[in-house]
Amino acid sequence: MGVEPGLARTVLVADDTAFVRDRFSSALAEAGHRPVAVSTAGELLARVRGERERIHLILLDLHLPQSRGPDLVRAIRQYDGGQIPVVVFSGTVASADEVRDLVGLGIAGYVNEYSAPHHILPALAPHLYPDNFNRRASQRVGVSLPVSYRIGNTIASAVTLAIGKGGLSVRTMSPLESGLLAHVRFRLPGSARDVEADARVCWADRNIGMGLQFERLAADDQSAIDAFVDSHFFSNRKA
Repeated sequence: MGVEPGLARTVLVADDTAFVRDRFSSALAEAGHRPVAVSTAGELLARVRGERERIHLILLDLHLPQSRGPDLVRAIRQYDGGQIPVVVFSGTVASADEVRDLVGLGIAGYVNEYSAPHHILPALAPHLYPDNFNRRASQRVGVSLPVSYRIGNTIASAVTLAIGKGGLSVRTMSPLESGLLAHVRFRLPGSARDVEADARVCWADRNIGMGLQFERLAADDQSAIDAFVDSHFFSNRKA
């Protein structure tokens, strides 16, 4: 079932790889949104210049032909005045220096361009409907991992939507109430032990799940999460 007409969003999908453009465009269109696919910086900037009032979100490959890296975002900002949220395809980030530049340019977040189709809409929801979410802006890795969370004597299990340095999002149709404190446990890929943390529910949406912000976490677990998130951005990059 698609979104109600008043909730449909126009999204520029800017990537020079047809596989990525088509997969993200299809997921958005099936949900009732209006994707506009472009493959070069020239096409992207022409759309921003002529239609900036109607664009709700830009999904951006930093390696588009005709302009690259943070300079491409700077060109967008010349036309939109920083008004359009820009989400960068994480595999196109080339270095830590670029990450610092992108932060200064007000990037809304990152998304894995190789996300499974059923993960695309949940990953983009906070950017399509930012008023429905109360989350700290930070790097996040879209990943599905088993996670358990406990409130008092009640234990539930689910899977993660994404993990960031400050918390994680969970796919569930029965989210906890915002503000509740839960004890969570999950295991990072390649790790031999579980991460345990006390985390507070910072947003909840019955159509998607909930966000959990870490409040108490062992230093070695925080280091492991930081390393996992950082490694995601700088591996499997385009040449």
